[in-house]
Amino acid sequence: MEYLRKPLATLPQLWKPLRCAPSKYCSKLANGGVTSRERRTATDSETGSSRRGQCASLRVTCEAAPAELLNWCFCCVCSRLVYFETYGCQMNVNDTEIAWSILQRKGYRRTADLGEADVVLLVTWCMAERLKTELLEREKLVDVIAGPDAYRDLPRLLAVAHGGQRASNVLLSLEETYADVMPVHHAPHGKSAFVSIMRGCDNMCSYCIVPFTRGRERSRPASSVLEEVRLLSDQGVKEVTLLGQNVNSYRDTSEEQFCGSDPTKLSQGFKTVYRAKQGGLRFSDLLDRVSRIDSDMRIRFTSPHPKDFPDEVLHLIAERGNICKQIHLPAQSGSSEVLTAMRRGYTREAYLDLVENVKRIIPEVSLSSDFISGFCGETEDDHQQTLSLIREVGYNVGFLFAYSMRKKTHASHRLQDDVPAEVKRRRLEECIGAFREEAARVNAALIGSTQLVLVEGESKRSAKDLCGRTDGNMKVIFPREDVAIQPAASNAASVHAGHYVLVKILSSSSQSLRGRALSHSSLSGTVKHCETLPRHRLHEHAASDTTMIETCP
Repeated sequence: MEYLRKPLATLPQLWKPLRCAPSKYCSKLANGGVTSRERRTATDSETGSSRRGQCASLRVTCEAAPAELLNWCFCCVCSRLVYFETYGCQMNVNDTEIAWSILQRKGYRRTADLGEADVVLLVTWCMAERLKTELLEREKLVDVIAGPDAYRDLPRLLAVAHGGQRASNVLLSLEETYADVMPVHHAPHGKSAFVSIMRGCDNMCSYCIVPFTRGRERSRPASSVLEEVRLLSDQGVKEVTLLGQNVNSYRDTSEEQFCGSDPTKLSQGFKTVYRAKQGGLRFSDLLDRVSRIDSDMRIRFTSPHPKDFPDEVLHLIAERGNICKQIHLPAQSGSSEVLTAMRRGYTREAYLDLVENVKRIIPEVSLSSDFISGFCGETEDDHQQTLSLIREVGYNVGFLFAYSMRKKTHASHRLQDDVPAEVKRRRLEECIGAFREEAARVNAALIGSTQLVLVEGESKRSAKDLCGRTDGNMKVIFPREDVAIQPAASNAASVHAGHYVLVKILSSSSQSLRGRALSHSSLSGTVKHCETLPRHRLHEHAASDTTMIETCP
């Protein structure tokens, strides 16, 4: 088959293309006379060249084939080389790990060389269901499309494509969490990992396509989450990020003892478009259990909704040493009018009250946020309110975007995308500028402090430097050199990815901190060994516009 030489293009949410010639199967199959060797070495009658996993003569498709033929087709597809290309949010990275786990079970092998791949899986953001017709039928750009709840079906879909047909499955599920699928993690250096704990979203923000492409909220059983975190701990992973579209709305009802009558608690002053949910093991319960697995493993979580931060979650973060004191609070806008149009369920005042409560309970907290510039109906005054919110709160990281309307969303049906593109760009640049100004000022205030840094690896800009992150998720660059094995020790040891080191901050920029490592350390020794800033300076946070998947500079 030609697509064995020119990779079949597919993907978990959008499977992208080269071209796929019709499959040719050996007529011996009907008599059960095809051997595995014949399948591997059969010759293409049209070109005379040898093709892996291919036989000549009878043309059939998997969809129309009897069971024994479909089984042969699966066998024929097995042992192929698959190449993954992943774009977009961290959930896509996690989906790649899930898809790879499923294909690996079916005998596929992974390659980092696009040129030798038999199957190319392009993982993009919220594309499969939304653009199915355009990609698969009209433009014929892809051979297979699979939605985020159809990864178990990938082997069958690929077998159908192997038979010369285009195939798709974009059905959403009310139950699928892939709880029994252990992702194959490919985190850099194996020292950090993302663990998906829930899928989908019920919030129905007017700009967001997620509820329509990833479906309703459903939470992975706590037992499955804890098993994966324990496995990662055994493998030496030092940082785990709990992952979900609305991670802190987690609610596990998989066991009878979890199913009570208590309603879900929201942050004060926040509301939802749906009725209060009752019962279930909540996010605070899961976060508590996860953090107890390994006291030397950092725990983070993303992406949360600000409505789901009752005080018990905040107190747990404050009290537990290995839960990072860094919280993502997506604001989206600083204008109550725009927030209403976005259907966010809160006002500017309620959001600021939450920020005040967070800082009161967790004095050393670092905050990050999302903002959308140029949403439907946004005025210049609305934009100025967003700029003032950015400066008033003091975030350490910002994810900023110009608004782009998505089909099927509430905004596409009810609102008008009336802010000119050039105005969106200008407002976005001004929001980014506000973050950078704060970053330069606040990062400079950290000069002279000592920070506990989890080493990620070599800096991309210089092999002489290493790169890591603080508890507050600030990037720190420091020279690669041997340092004391512990504070005040005379003997030294080299520093590698996954090590905790104490770093003296010597300089800063709007994007990162620079310093020199003083000694090796551990998470449990943070309070004992770290120099801390005065409380009034802990609320001054750095900020920068970044992408969702960050790398060392």
